[in-house]
Amino acid sequence: MHPTPLTRRSFVSQSAAAVGGVVLATQFPAVLRGATEDKKLKIALVGCGGRGSGAANQALKADSNVILSAVADIAADQADAALNNLRASHPADKIAPDVQKFIGLDAIDKVLGTDVDVVLLTTPPGFRPEHFEKTVAAGKHCFCEKPVATDAPGYRRFLEAARISKEKKLGVQSGFCWRASFPERALFEEVANGTMGKVVAVYGTYLAGTPWVRPRKEGWTDLEWQLRNWMYFTWLSGDHLVEQAIHTVDKMSWAFNDVTPISASGMGGRQQRIEEQYGHIWDHFSIAYEYPGGARGFINCRQQAGTHNETVDQILGTKGNATINGFAKTHRITGENTWRYEGPRNDMYQTEHDEFFQSLRAGAPLNFADKLAHSSMVGILGRMAAYTGKVIRWEEAIASKEVLAPQGPLTWDMKLPVPDVAMPGRTKFI
Repeated sequence: MHPTPLTRRSFVSQSAAAVGGVVLATQFPAVLRGATEDKKLKIALVGCGGRGSGAANQALKADSNVILSAVADIAADQADAALNNLRASHPADKIAPDVQKFIGLDAIDKVLGTDVDVVLLTTPPGFRPEHFEKTVAAGKHCFCEKPVATDAPGYRRFLEAARISKEKKLGVQSGFCWRASFPERALFEEVANGTMGKVVAVYGTYLAGTPWVRPRKEGWTDLEWQLRNWMYFTWLSGDHLVEQAIHTVDKMSWAFNDVTPISASGMGGRQQRIEEQYGHIWDHFSIAYEYPGGARGFINCRQQAGTHNETVDQILGTKGNATINGFAKTHRITGENTWRYEGPRNDMYQTEHDEFFQSLRAGAPLNFADKLAHSSMVGILGRMAAYTGKVIRWEEAIASKEVLAPQGPLTWDMKLPVPDVAMPGRTKFI
């Protein structure tokens, strides 16, 4: 979806056979033994863009007895493109001959009315709380892309559905793909074990170019134009801090063992992308988080054409420092205890699906819903602080009553003006 080589959507790595003695599910057929081995798992894809097609491709590779039974999107052309790409990449028996295609704003309801086992939720994030809530209510396992909400009410709605998903023993796999990367797992294990002492600060960057934009076509209503350019509208994406750079936010949370930040302050703005086709989101952020014990987290992110690209994480400890550059394959710790990752490297996108389907076959579904919600809300907190120019505390943020989505039911012919660009000192915290 994004043209820059530093984004997750263009990341390609070589899969490894094993790490720490654990073999990938696709290479270990014995993992499918048990009462559920003969059950063909039916997969449904909800959201047929580039990330959705990628997730479906990986899900179909993750298990020897799965089939794509349904796809859903707001646009027929996107659903058709996804199906064509998947048919070209997989044997005929991986795609149901009568695969169902649902188009429209209510497509999720039609999908959940079918006999499906695993739902891939890969629509724009603004729909995630509602879609996840409905998926859990229907008793389906799901792969849930990040982030899971764009505002605090959505976060609370997702969190309540997460609670129910655990009661129902449903599987919920996370789209925070770096947590499935072997080098990152190894480095963060060293951090957790105290190799570099106590973590006192984390500095992360996600500096990228401008993603794609689809010029408005004749006949597109306000809603269709915004949905097809969802990244540029905060109600759909959360802004790029919450959508793309949320990976950097998640790694900061990982370094701090997923504890809750105390507060956030920040700044940013819209310098380069000022035309209406870019909606109303910002093109750069700088966020400072306060953590318990005086620790600090710093996130800098940018989406500007013609600028330096970088995705690097620096973790500072009392006994050493860690450097992570996943795309450059740099994972090391310097200081009292020197360490460098020299193990196998994997395709993290594939691994997260391999492990998820393995857990379903084993009867012990993975459920990362809480961590999905937590990291997403940490990103939302940062955006709130930057948009308003205020120091926002965690308790204030999660209690926010601001709903970003349009009020009332969505209809194709509704009037949907572009919101004003946030201005610190004038934009109010709600």
